[in-house]
Amino acid sequence: MRKTVLNLLIWILVIIIGFGLVHILNQNNKKKDENVLIVGYDDTFVPMGFINNDGQVVGFDIDLAKAVGKEIHKEIKFQPIDWTMKETELRNGDIDLIWNGYSVTKEREEQVDFSNPYISDRQVIIVRSNSNIKDKNDFKDKKIGVQAASSASDAVMKDSGFVKSLSGGNFISYQSNNDALMDLDAGRIDGVVADEVLARYYMNARGTDKYKVLNDNFGSEDFAVGIKKGNEKLKDEINLGLKEVISDGIAKKISEKWFGKDIVIKEGE
Repeated sequence: MRKTVLNLLIWILVIIIGFGLVHILNQNNKKKDENVLIVGYDDTFVPMGFINNDGQVVGFDIDLAKAVGKEIHKEIKFQPIDWTMKETELRNGDIDLIWNGYSVTKEREEQVDFSNPYISDRQVIIVRSNSNIKDKNDFKDKKIGVQAASSASDAVMKDSGFVKSLSGGNFISYQSNNDALMDLDAGRIDGVVADEVLARYYMNARGTDKYKVLNDNFGSEDFAVGIKKGNEKLKDEINLGLKEVISDGIAKKISEKWFGKDIVIKEGE
């Protein structure tokens, strides 16, 4: 009987030690190389960060993150995430940064620290380059297109007076910005409202000489890098890297590549 109890205790001890070793190994595996930064991104967000037809991770923010990483001597790795869980992923240490057209909001500032903003994304109005339309008032009884269920749609809806002044008392909804621009090209509508980053990307792809962007807009929001609360060291490093790539003109080249124009915020703006 004593031998049986002794054997049982030995097996229990072996199991406990085994679990302990597994835990230690798992903890060691979780330790990240300090020279590697994991960027969480939505791999469908064109043109900021997405998977192209060749299966490559591309986009404005992808190029910008790589450039900043080079400046601060860090290797950047990109990890697709469920965008609805981005703050949780950051808080749990599964990623080091949220970097994918991440808008600065008061609600998010309670959950994460932000780098300095690097783009101010406006809800812009696009018209044909030969259009006589100069501002919002010129759209009275005219047609304007907006992507359905988009932030641009929400922004336009807030300006009820503008919406009522349009032909038919409402804007025309489209499945995509590309569809709206096709109708603008064909003269079926007089303008398009869209996020500037998306608008510039599509305009660059279709020919920037075909369009012009009005000074009037429907508001703006800043894009910045999300960093775990309290990680001042990493925040300072990212801000330094952003400052360097902007002052060196690297960010300008990346912006022109994706948008056909430099829309990066300069220091002091």
